[in-house]
Amino acid sequence: MAENKTQPTDASVEDFLDAATPARRRDDGKALAEIFRDVTGTEPVMWGPSIVGYGSYRYVSPANPRNQGNWPKTGFSPRKAQLSIYGIKDLPEGAALLPSLGRYTEGAGCVYVKKLDDIDLDVLRRLIAIAWSRGDDPAR
Repeated sequence: MAENKTQPTDASVEDFLDAATPARRRDDGKALAEIFRDVTGTEPVMWGPSIVGYGSYRYVSPANPRNQGNWPKTGFSPRKAQLSIYGIKDLPEGAALLPSLGRYTEGAGCVYVKKLDDIDLDVLRRLIAIAWSRGDDPAR
């Protein structure tokens, strides 16, 4: 069984966000941290060197059930080129609401946003709440 290489760490989320560049990404990252904390009611944990994660769930890959592990229910990363937001399109309810978010692009497991001004933060809050409600994947 293949486990995910990205695991929770003891690294400081605050230090990670303080070091984000450019300044706009740092500011948006700190704003996202507040939004995620407010919606989830929990403190973030660094997953690997660059993902700010909230909660966790046990997943089983639909493409290859031998790939499974733990992953944040939701989270984000203030990457240099754009913000990566995780977990908000995985569940059917989130996928249905996603077109209302604003300007974004999609990757395989995340949504990319250039800046928070491009999206509706109320819709983002609803998407985070949907992601936060996720339980473990059923055993296959």
